[in-house]
Formats: sequence, C-alpha cells, structure tokens
Amino acid sequence: MKFIFDSFPTLESGEKNCWLLTNGLGGFASTSVGFSVTRADQGLLIAAESPSKRYTLVHRLSERLSAGDDKVFLSSQSFYDGGGEDGFLHLREFTLDDLPEWRYSALGVEVVRHVGMAWEENASAIEYEITNRSDKTCTLAVTPVFQMAPKGKPPQKKLEVNSGDGFVEAAGFRAFVRSNGEIKVNPLKYERLIYPDDLKDGRRESGFGFSCLSVELSVCAGGSGRLRVVFSSEKCEKTGGEIILACKSRRKALIERSRFKSPEARELSRAADSFIAYRKSVGGKTVIAGYPFFGDWGRDTMIALSGLCIATERLSDAKSILKTFIGFERGGLLPNCFPEGSEEPMYNSADAPLLFINCVWAVYRETGDLEFLRRAWQTVKRIISTYISGTDFAIKMDSDGLISAGKGLDQVTWMDVRIGDILPTPRHGKPVEINAYWYSDLMAAELMARALGEDGGEYGKLAEKVKKSFNEKFWLKDKGYLRDVLSGTEADEKLRCNQIWALSMPFTMLPEEREKMVLEAVGKHLYTPFGLRTLSPDDPDFHPFYGGSQFSRDMAYHQGTVWPFPAGAFYLAALRLGGYSKEAAKRVRKLLGKMPEILREGCIGQIAEIYDGLNPKESRGCFAQAWSVGEMLTVYRKLEEIEGADESGKRCF
Repeated sequence: MKFIFDSFPTLESGEKNCWLLTNGLGGFASTSVGFSVTRADQGLLIAAESPSKRYTLVHRLSERLSAGDDKVFLSSQSFYDGGGEDGFLHLREFTLDDLPEWRYSALGVEVVRHVGMAWEENASAIEYEITNRSDKTCTLAVTPVFQMAPKGKPPQKKLEVNSGDGFVEAAGFRAFVRSNGEIKVNPLKYERLIYPDDLKDGRRESGFGFSCLSVELSVCAGGSGRLRVVFSSEKCEKTGGEIILACKSRRKALIERSRFKSPEARELSRAADSFIAYRKSVGGKTVIAGYPFFGDWGRDTMIALSGLCIATERLSDAKSILKTFIGFERGGLLPNCFPEGSEEPMYNSADAPLLFINCVWAVYRETGDLEFLRRAWQTVKRIISTYISGTDFAIKMDSDGLISAGKGLDQVTWMDVRIGDILPTPRHGKPVEINAYWYSDLMAAELMARALGEDGGEYGKLAEKVKKSFNEKFWLKDKGYLRDVLSGTEADEKLRCNQIWALSMPFTMLPEEREKMVLEAVGKHLYTPFGLRTLSPDDPDFHPFYGGSQFSRDMAYHQGTVWPFPAGAFYLAALRLGGYSKEAAKRVRKLLGKMPEILREGCIGQIAEIYDGLNPKESRGCFAQAWSVGEMLTVYRKLEEIEGADESGKRCF
C-alpha cells in the first residue's frame, strides 16, 4: 500500500501520524509525518545494544534552508519556551511506500528527504535531493540534536560533550557522523522540546537535547545536489545512499515475497518484520512487543508468533524464537521479560508456557519437522507436568483438572496491571483463557506424543476431564456467556473478552450452540471494528477513555479499553463457526472493512496497542504492537486459504 498525505496547515495536523523503521536488533527510527518528535521515545537513531537496552543518540534534526538573505525551516518542532520550527508550512507531500519521503518547496527550491536504516546495524541515513530553481545559491544546513541517553529517559541538561573527526560523545555514549557535506563545529546549544503525545498520556511533557555541529551543502542557482548524512553508534563504512537503497530494497522485497493477495495483508506482512529481532545474549531471534515503549516479552511473543512468522512463512524465525525460550524454561515457566547481564529473568506469566505449547504445535503442524518437535518435546512435557503438580505464582491443577493461578499481588495473566497494592483486574483463581489454552495444549500434546512414537493417552484422558469441568463451571446459563474467572468473587461474571479464546484455539470444549451464544455476546457488547473491549460498557467499572496520569491509564487499561489483538480470535471463531465457508469469509471481510483506515491512522502501516473503550478512533499506547499485527495476519491467512480453495475445500495456491 502506498500512503499519501498532502500539505498540513498546522503542526498539530502534521503530528497526527508517525512512521517507523527498524533495524532487526531492537533499534528504530521514528518521527511524526511533520518531521517533529512528539514523544520522548522517538528519534532518528535509537540504537540497540539488545532489544531491551536501547539508547537515543540522535533525537531529531533541525533543518534550515537559505537562499540569499531568506531562511526557512524544513524541520518542525515545538519548544517549551513557546518557540518552534515551522517546516510543515513548506511540506507539500508526505508518502510512505517502501520508505518515508517528504517533498518541500520553499524559496524557489525543492527538497526531497528520504530516511533509511541499516539492517542489523545501529546506523541511520538521511538523504536530501535538492533542486534549486531560484536565481540564488541555496544552502541546506542540517543540525543533529543529540540526547545520548537511555531511550525515553531524561538526558542530563548539562553534559561534558566532546567532538572530533566525525563523532560526538557525551555521558558515556558516542555517535558517529558521516556526510558528503561540510561538517561544521558549532557552539554547544541546549533546547527543551515539548512532547504532545506524551503530555496527553500523562507522561513526561518535555525533554532536553543538545547540538554541537551541523552538516551543510550549497547548490548553485539552477543546479541540483544530494546531501547524505549517516549517524551510527560505531564507525560505519556504508554511504547514506547505500543504506537507503538497501533499506528500500529489503522493505520492497518483504511485500513482493508475500503470498497474500489483499493489500492490507501484504502491508501487515511488512509490518511484521519490525518486531522480529536478533538477541545477541541468546544467539537467536526474539519478538519486540511494541514500539516505542516495549522490549521483548514472553507472553507477547507467544501470542504474536503465529501471525508474525507462520502466516508470513518465516518458519526458521519461528523455530529460532521458540528455541530461545526452550533454553530459559524454569520450573515449567518461561520468561515474561528477558534478563540483561547478571539480571534474573521474570517468570510471572501463567499463559506464556501454555501459549508456547500451542506455538510448538502450530510450527509442527505447518512443517512436519520431527527434529524440531523432538527438541521442544521435553519442554512441553515439563510444562504440563509442573502445571499439574504445581509451580511458582500458585500455578497448579485443581482436582477438577482446571488450572488455578495467582495469589496476593501476583499478576500472571495478560490483564497484569498493578498500581502499588491495587490490582484493577487481579483474576486470581481459574481464568477462562488459561483453561482454554490448557485443554487445547493437552489435546495437541496427545497428537505430538504419538508423532514421536509415545502413547500420550494420558493427555487425552485429562483433556476430557478438563472439558467436563469447564462446561460445568464456566457456563452462565442465564447470561449465555462464560465466566471470566472462577474465584468466588463478583469479578467472576464480568463480561470480558478473555472468553473468546475458548472459541478460537485449535481444540475447543464448548458445544456449538454455546459457542454461538458466546460469539453473539462478545459481538454485541465487546466488538468494535478496531478491536474488542476488555469489559462491557454496561459494567459499572467500565472506563470509556484511556489517558491522563499513570494511575488513570492503568485503571482503564483492562477495564473497557479496546485491544485489537483479541479481535483476531473473534474473527477466527466467526470463520470456524461459519464452517470455513466462503460466505463466512465474506462476512469477516466486511467486518475488516476498517483495516485501511486503521493502517493509515497513528503509525502508518502498523496496528496500535489500544484504543479508547467508548469511541475507538484514535490509537493509544504503543503506536505499533506485535500481537495486534500478528493476530490480524493469522486472520488474513485463514481468509485467503478459504477464498483460494476449490469446491472440495482444497487450497488452489
């Protein structure tokens, strides 16, 4: 898909959207379409030592075009003192196809800006094509504004800054600058920037940056030229042109090799690439949960993996990611957050291990790779055995075969917010989705055991017990939907989206009549075209808006806020209950009619983390979320399998 945005009358209009490029290490580059930074966690070079250890080296660029005595900004930015740069006034068009591109016209000069990132290197390149149609020599001066600080953290206001032949260092960080233009050393200057997107979310409203050099190129009247600048965390021998060409070619290839037919799915297959990164500490691939805030998390990885890797046929990446987690299994649990250096992993996730088993089954089912299955099988068996006997965080199978989890201040499901001693959604007891995963895993384990020459019958027998207990204890006959949790509290019968996974897993427990009632209840009360609400609007605890202080945001996070990723299960359930017919596919396609709008809003070409619960129009939280993208890719793949099948149900492609 090619996204085109015309001129912007105000800076605010130019800051409604942003773009994202990544480098396969966890590093990234992002600004608004108006070429301003609207968050502390944005920049032109956010370098990654690892997916969870990142540094903002180059925060933004200040660009000034001059011709004779006339000068204008091409860059845009709001400052704390009330001043600003107004380059948006000269921006004629922004497009995003393979790479972001800006077209400016001012003082009789046309300037086209391109940005690219080197793959698996911490290097960003900016290129300016300058066409001077005026009768005066023009000069473009580009001044990088550095932060030299951990991503999102306030940099020091007063730093000891050293600069030399093509580098700047401060606070223990170094950034290299390479250009075909003239690099000039300037007096050290600080600026304080406003972050409007952080401000509305109750985060830090401003931050500092500093400049100490500029890069310039002059073009004679009637002439043309190219200014290229490369910023990197280590010396980079590649030219700006080489980086941009390679980045463009790689992103173009992601689309071309996609087997998807619909433009939205093809765009999402490119978005998926943003989240798959190499983690040096484990020597394998991992998944970044979301940009710009999150690192690689276990739960998010297991939810997103099927869409990011299987739907896009990146099966070697899927195996690498799962092998990474196999090495970190402890007591039947998997890391929810990876360690850095001597730090210990965090294992507070009851769902990640169960979803891991589902991922192993999905990869085996897709590939038939018995060698991979053998390697994963011992971990699968340990997870099941420890969930039966009991492990940390009060995770243990009860006498009824159902899994119970959590106590005290534990938060072990995806609704994991904790505010001091306040748990807005504790869900201690037997969560509905945990037990839906549990049943499906037991059924899959029986089949995987047989594939490896083992009996596996005990898994099937236990699954039958789980199925009986689940139907007896979770079904609310008078309401026509499932309990959210079995805990003996009022929270048990809240109408939440978690029950949708009881309809979408590879193996499900409910009679078809009940499944249809659950789908209807979720569709009527929780479904929106942007995702599923986490709580019914009829509930007294429903929060219609997400924003404000950290406390306000956390109280709303799972209390009505719309999340796109559970909608994937909703669509898959609708397809399954429709018999995977072409008519069912047609109905789901219609429900997905807002996808072009979703991909255009917020971070272009991505799907965000969350939306307001009452009126989900503007994205919130992370502007690009792995499981949001992954789940939609799984849906599109299933759709195209159905649509591409002949009358016998066999795929035609």
